[in-house]
Amino acid sequence: MPPQAELKELLDSLVHRFNIPGFIENDPISIPRSFTRKEDIEISGFLTALIAWGQRPVILRNARQLMEWMDDAPFDFILHHSATERRKFSGFCHRTFNGTDAIFFLRALQTIYRSEGGLEGSFTTAYQEHLDLGSAISTVRSQFIGLRCPERSRKHFADPMRNAAAKRINMFLRWMVRKDNSGVDFGLWAGIPTSALYCPLDLHSGKTARHLGLLNRNQDDWKAVQELTENLIKLDPKDPVRYDFALYGWGLHERYGSI
Repeated sequence: MPPQAELKELLDSLVHRFNIPGFIENDPISIPRSFTRKEDIEISGFLTALIAWGQRPVILRNARQLMEWMDDAPFDFILHHSATERRKFSGFCHRTFNGTDAIFFLRALQTIYRSEGGLEGSFTTAYQEHLDLGSAISTVRSQFIGLRCPERSRKHFADPMRNAAAKRINMFLRWMVRKDNSGVDFGLWAGIPTSALYCPLDLHSGKTARHLGLLNRNQDDWKAVQELTENLIKLDPKDPVRYDFALYGWGLHERYGSI
């Protein structure tokens, strides 16, 4: 069997192992999975993705706190909340993401859902303009920053055009765009093709990708994201990011000896 065919066979087996509902119980995607309304899923997913670094139990605890403070109705809260109702978020803290950041993103989301067609409209319009999700992410980021963004909050929305890996935004886009039969990703947005997604890159997926020869670049930056995704496209041109959980799961559990 040719080496590329062997690699695809291995990764496909890892997809069957890790890209399943049982693996996501303690994953950040479990937060938007608790909602059924499209806009609730989008907003909860976006806010959860923004704080999705560090220990997963802490991410889930703090994301649930955000949802509780929004009365477990994120879309309704975003549309109708007042400045007074935002104040309770001033005490929020997840690592370097604090109350100032939380209040800014709540206010920005309110503007985007009231006036800009929501997150789907913003990302889809930007993608259709550039036909590249890296450029689209940068464009939507600029839209957010234009809404009186505090200087300290800008780092929480990464910019691929500044060579940031943008792992959390790529993960959010995977949730919204990609759809399969496994019950993991939502596939809510039809205006962006699955083939356009970039693979989220973090410590665990990067470790596996380098072990398998899918990534040679040492830095976890946008150039590395592009290299990894280009190699995954060779294995599945229509759905390269289907291997995300496979890479992440194997790296997380360090099961390089066997599958």
